Amino acid sequence: MIVFTTGFDPVAAGLVSSLNKPDANVTGATFYSGALGSKQVEILIELAPRTATIGLLVNPNLINAATQIQSLRSAAASVGRELVVLSAGSEPEFASAYAELMKRPNPGLIVSVDPLFDSHRDRLVALAEQHALPTVYYLRDFAKAGGLVSYGASILDAYRQAGAYAGRILKGVKPADLPVQLPTRFELVVNLKTARTFGLTIPATVLATADEVIE
Repeated sequence: MIVFTTGFDPVAAGLVSSLNKPDANVTGATFYSGALGSKQVEILIELAPRTATIGLLVNPNLINAATQIQSLRSAAASVGRELVVLSAGSEPEFASAYAELMKRPNPGLIVSVDPLFDSHRDRLVALAEQHALPTVYYLRDFAKAGGLVSYGASILDAYRQAGAYAGRILKGVKPADLPVQLPTRFELVVNLKTARTFGLTIPATVLATADEVIE
């Protein structure tokens, strides 16, 4: 019996063949959401209205990179912005990706969901600070590390969902009878100190809806 938590699309990653009817011995919870991109674009434009070019940092080796790119491309087009895909499959490629984006007019950045980026959180935050680049991340840990803003599904909530499933399985419920849990709680974290460093004024509407504001 396997109960998982993942930041990927479980079907695309091959963990299960169906969200509603998982395979015999596997189920769990995901904090991946295909709709994340449009909200992140909205937040980026609210915080940095002059943004003309939106960069998307992706790991080309990620199984669902294409899905995230398509989601962001549609979201950027809907607000009349150009999307530039920045590929970085290893830490040494980060600096050149950021430098490439800074050649574009009034750039902003969205960092896609990826374990590689999780493990190099401080480096990505430092690069954004170096370029005073408005950036939206997907985990609150980035904002706590000095990133401007994060918006994404709650990992703790996914862990809670998976734990509840584990308890039910131990009581005899079959994993195949437990649909994969999709994210239901999303968190917005704003770092005001970083905003001031970047010369940005956070709108009151954003502060009012934030789950956490870091002073």
